[in-house]
Amino acid sequence: MNAPRMLFLGSYPPRECGIATFTKDVVDSYDQRFGARSEIVAIEEPGAPPRDYPPTVVANLIQDNRASYRAIAEFVNEHPCEALNVQHEYGLFGGADGEWIVDLIALVRKPVIVSLHTVLPEPSPDHMRVARTICATASSVVVLSATGRQILIEKYGIDPRKVTVIHHGVPDVPFRDTVEAKRALGLQDRQVISTFGLINRGKGLEFAIDGMRNVAAAHPDALYLILGETHPLVRRHEGEAYRESLERLVSEHGLRENVRLIDRYLGFEELVRYLQATDIYLTPYLNPVQIVSGTLAYAVGLGKAIVSTPYLYAQELLAHGRGFLVQFRDAPSIADTVNSLLADRDLRASTERRAYRFGRQMTWPHVASEYGALFSSLLPQRRTALATSA
Repeated sequence: MNAPRMLFLGSYPPRECGIATFTKDVVDSYDQRFGARSEIVAIEEPGAPPRDYPPTVVANLIQDNRASYRAIAEFVNEHPCEALNVQHEYGLFGGADGEWIVDLIALVRKPVIVSLHTVLPEPSPDHMRVARTICATASSVVVLSATGRQILIEKYGIDPRKVTVIHHGVPDVPFRDTVEAKRALGLQDRQVISTFGLINRGKGLEFAIDGMRNVAAAHPDALYLILGETHPLVRRHEGEAYRESLERLVSEHGLRENVRLIDRYLGFEELVRYLQATDIYLTPYLNPVQIVSGTLAYAVGLGKAIVSTPYLYAQELLAHGRGFLVQFRDAPSIADTVNSLLADRDLRASTERRAYRFGRQMTWPHVASEYGALFSSLLPQRRTALATSA
């Protein structure tokens, strides 16, 4: 299959952050779908430790060095790639509101596709200016939700023809019950609730732990797993203060038999195994304007019964009976909904099936095909070749 030769720019493993994981997943799924061999420009943050990148990382963008943006633009122009895909999060780039990335986009003489992972519905004037400039300078913009596209069009004034929705990718795994995964993890006698991802104060985990007092009282076999280590940037600024506060809360509430913090970065296989063992997936996040969540997308893709606070992405993904919304910062609301689901296996099962069906359009092979079609549409010589091979 004849898809464009791509260069991708973003954070990248072994850096531990959501965008790094996403960039790798996009590259891997694109290359597998089209038999390509893409390469990566990895972003290095200030004070970053030396990283042992794979050979596919062919250059580094130094976040806090403005000259690096011009140097990388020239690198892209000289590279044999046909287009550049930027995985964009404002905090990844230097300048006010990450505006230095505009220098790079403007200097690249090839199509530049910017995948926006954050779209604020009420931006500051400076943020609005930077976002509009990025969209105007890029050849095309990808957002990971229909809500994000609507905000860009209605509030930022971006041309609808320039904005494409491509869902956050999820693993393409069979729909399964929890029995085998629970047995493998030694959890066969437990009803499992879980949250995964890098830990920071915006996750609202203290409210979930507080809610577990009522859950454990009604369902003594319930076990809440908080899966993941502290976000490296959080650890750099405040150490393990937040995690330690969660551990204290667990002890104070007498929940050591009902709440476990698994303090490590989970690899893909281990993460999927824990999700397959999960009866209820919980995202008690605190940011009402969060436009995307890879953890929520994964839970939908694996067909989990989900309880979430009503941030924007959750409202979109869990609509039409695909999950349940609870109030922000409201432990009783979390507990009541979790208890209802634990008590009603039929309700849980019907919710799981709806989530899994919706998630089929989000699997990485499907997402890779959509990226391939978009990339090719910006290269007229590629359109016919991709269309005939699809």
